[in-house]
Amino acid sequence: MIQLDIFSDPICPWCYIGKAHLDKALAAQDNNPFTISWMPFQLNPDMPREGMDRRAYLEGKFGGKEAAIRAYAPVQEHADAAGLAINLGGIKRTPNTRDAHRLIHWAGVEDRQTQVVSALFEAYFVEGRDISDRDVLADVADSAGMDASVVLKLFASDADDREIVERDAAARGMGINSVPTFIVAGQHAVPGAQPPELWGQVIAELSGQIAPQA
Repeated sequence: MIQLDIFSDPICPWCYIGKAHLDKALAAQDNNPFTISWMPFQLNPDMPREGMDRRAYLEGKFGGKEAAIRAYAPVQEHADAAGLAINLGGIKRTPNTRDAHRLIHWAGVEDRQTQVVSALFEAYFVEGRDISDRDVLADVADSAGMDASVVLKLFASDADDREIVERDAAARGMGINSVPTFIVAGQHAVPGAQPPELWGQVIAELSGQIAPQA
């Protein structure tokens, strides 16, 4: 198996789209060559822990309502092309995602990272839920087969909070400045929401390398 580290943020629409493309490519293969790990990267590391009103965030980031609409038009277009349900108008708050990344980290201990990441994307982009709310995160954990009561106890502590900050900083130190970024076998970076066809080529090449070794 080949390690695939995916640097992602659960409020990043291109990460949601990129995962859909990768999933489609993997579904078309007889064998999945990857062991996947989801790595933390916060788009807004300085966001208040309680998040902020999404309209105010977007208008501040893009310089007004019309500019924000133009910026997100390609997102909707690519999401539709990928067959993803996405409800940008239903999102009322832009959350701080540090706790969401803590949950993804804990999910890795139980080999449930991909399920939790999928549930976070759906909670945010489809249901418009506030994924900085710890009760929402506990519900996401429960939907992925984790113990919500344990998750809430961990949130009440500072467990792995500093580690998320340090791992985010380490990613930036590696030169990662946008997500999604996929690191194949600890060596090769594949940036952005690449189409399934590209992943199909990557998987075919990797499978060709693995076969002689086997």
